[in-house]
Amino acid sequence: MTPIPALPYEYELPEQGVALIVIDMQRDFLEPGGFGDALGNDVGLLRAIVPTLQQLLAAFRAKQLPIFHTVEGHQADLSDCPKSKLLRGKGDLKIGDLGGMGRILVLGEPGNGIIPELAPLPGEVVIPKPGKGAFYATNLASLLEEKGITHLVITGVTTEVCVQTTMREANDRGYECLLVEDATESYSPEFKQATLEMVRAQGGIIGWTTKAEEIIKALS
Repeated sequence: MTPIPALPYEYELPEQGVALIVIDMQRDFLEPGGFGDALGNDVGLLRAIVPTLQQLLAAFRAKQLPIFHTVEGHQADLSDCPKSKLLRGKGDLKIGDLGGMGRILVLGEPGNGIIPELAPLPGEVVIPKPGKGAFYATNLASLLEEKGITHLVITGVTTEVCVQTTMREANDRGYECLLVEDATESYSPEFKQATLEMVRAQGGIIGWTTKAEEIIKALS
């Protein structure tokens, strides 16, 4: 174990048994014409973390540590999309509608793909998920168990929705979760800050937070 600076106190990073989770860095959320844009968000805010994520990916790849990417999306017939989710919101486009990059949040459509700058390499698992959390209705839990993973380094978007939901799911399953402050982002900066404070409150009730440089330094 390597102790690294974190909040609310040092995080013990193991040499093995740790995986990087990159949540929903997909075109629908990060590029103009996608779902995030249709909901009236400034998608440029999310792109700020791309260089940091590239560095983290390089560090984990250099150590041949497991990397899991997720994408939020649904089957073409939307059979796995609850009616409540499908109808919610008042944006110009809804899930399943045809947007600038194909049908919104539908698996296999161009907009559902991970942005090229963070494209998964062979051997890196991509988890399609119909919900906000990466554990709901996916095989992530069994894959982590197969690899003997006990510690998760969590990144991606958006901090207060899919990232926080995944971290809470993981915490309930016994994983030691570390959220990377400068490798997660929100369309609303105040929501990101609130989430960081929530997960590390009360002695790390959900987990820890730290900067990417601390993890990269420990891995090197």
